[in-house]
Amino acid sequence: MTRRPTAAIAAIAVALLTGCAQASPPAASPSAERAAAIDDCGVAVTPMAAPAERIVAVKSTAAELVVALGLGDALVSTAFLDGPLEGSDAPTIEGMPSREAVLALEPDAVVAGWESAFAPEAIGDRGQLAQLGVTTWVSPAACWSTEVPPLTWDALFDELETAGSVLGVPDAGATLASEQRAALESVEPVAGAPRALWYSSGEDAPYVGAGSGAPQLVLEAAGLENVTADVDETWTTLSWEAVAASEPDVIVLVDAAWHSAESKIERLRANPATAELAAVRDGRFVVVPFPMAEAGVGSVEAARLVADEVRGMGLG
Repeated sequence: MTRRPTAAIAAIAVALLTGCAQASPPAASPSAERAAAIDDCGVAVTPMAAPAERIVAVKSTAAELVVALGLGDALVSTAFLDGPLEGSDAPTIEGMPSREAVLALEPDAVVAGWESAFAPEAIGDRGQLAQLGVTTWVSPAACWSTEVPPLTWDALFDELETAGSVLGVPDAGATLASEQRAALESVEPVAGAPRALWYSSGEDAPYVGAGSGAPQLVLEAAGLENVTADVDETWTTLSWEAVAASEPDVIVLVDAAWHSAESKIERLRANPATAELAAVRDGRFVVVPFPMAEAGVGSVEAARLVADEVRGMGLG
C-alpha cells in the first residue's frame, strides 16, 4: 500500500469539511477496477485489491471480525470495545473517534459494528472517506438506513465471507464462513425446547432479545424457545409484569461492564413481579458476555455456551 503523509490526509480532510476543495478518487489498480462493488447498508463498497494494512475497528464485533480474518496485526486502533480483545494489542480510542483522529492514524480501512460510526459528528461520510482511499465496512445486521430482513445464520456467514472480500482477504473470509458453519452444525440443541428470556439491559423496564436478531438465532440454535419470538424486531422492551407472565424456564443475562449480569440478578430477585419466577428462585441464569449478544463471529459460540449451560441445569 502507498502511504500518504499524515499532513496531506489532514489537509484533504479539512478541505472536504469546509467545502473549499474537492478531492479526486485515488487511481484504482486494474484488479480493483475489475472488482464488483458490494452494497453495504446502501453504500457501494469496492473490495480492496490487497489485504488491508492499517485498520480502525469500532466496536467489539468489528474488532473480533478483523482478528478472525487474520488481520489482527493490521489493527492500528480500536474504539468502543465491549470486552477484552484477543489476538491484537492495538490501542483503544476513548469514546467515538472523530474524523480527524481516525485520519491521523492513516487507515486504509475502517470497520464498524454501528452504522452511526459514520455520522457527520463521528468518523464522517463514507463516500468522502472512499475518496481519501479509506475502505469502510459496516455489519449488515447493524444497518439502520436500509431495510434489514430478519437475521439468519446463512446471512451472518455470508456477511463474514463478504467482509473478507472487502478487506482484501477473500480466501480468509471463505474459510471463516466455512469454519463457522461447521461449528454451528456441531452445537447440540437442548431437548424439549425450554422457554427462555434474553435480558440485555434496562432497569425500569427490561430490554430483551426479540424475534428477528442475534438473540433469536442463538436461542433457536441452542434448542430454546424465545418468549418474545413473535415480536418482529431485533430487540423489544417489556414490562416486568410481562416478563413474569411469560414464565421463562431460564433467563439469559448479558454481562457488560456498565450493566453487569449480577446487577440484573439482584433486580430480578428484588422485584415483586419477578421474584417468585421459578427461574429466579432456582437461579436458572445463563451469563453471556456482551460481545456475544450481537451478531458476529461469537454468535455460534454463544449458542454452544447457552445450550451447555441449560443442559447442565437439568433442563432438556
